[in-house]
Amino acid sequence: MSVTSVDKDFEQLTLTLIADFDAPAEQVWRLWEDPRKIERWWGPPTYPATFERHDFKQGGETAYYMTGPEGDKHYGWWKVTAIDPPRSVEITEGFADDEGRPIPEMPASIMRMRLSDHDGGTRMELRSTFDSREQMDQLVEMGMEEGLAGAVGQMDALLTA
Repeated sequence: MSVTSVDKDFEQLTLTLIADFDAPAEQVWRLWEDPRKIERWWGPPTYPATFERHDFKQGGETAYYMTGPEGDKHYGWWKVTAIDPPRSVEITEGFADDEGRPIPEMPASIMRMRLSDHDGGTRMELRSTFDSREQMDQLVEMGMEEGLAGAVGQMDALLTA
């Protein structure tokens, strides 16, 4: 499995995942920018994602949903706030209604993804930052840590295909 660590820092209000891949950064980057590729890994294995809109550029917006084992759908949104292909992206993300509109009562976070050269391959650092301890606790209790690790764990198979 590519995930080497997941760290929660309650003082800094961050959750950081580190994953190492035997692939160049450009190849890992394509798993983020291509909506058909991101659908194959975003979300835990039992909650596959469908990306209805994926405008992966500065100011771009994404709308997606994950389908659970019982057919239940869970909607999400992204707004790309900074991007430096093929090395980094910053995204504000949160929960959405079934029309892709953000749900203001649900917590949002800032996700920063950075790719760097590491041991002949690529290291991906994925850091989510929260506005408050309450928001972080809520998302951790909802399974964010396990879901993220499960999702990223699916990337290896796509990089070798």
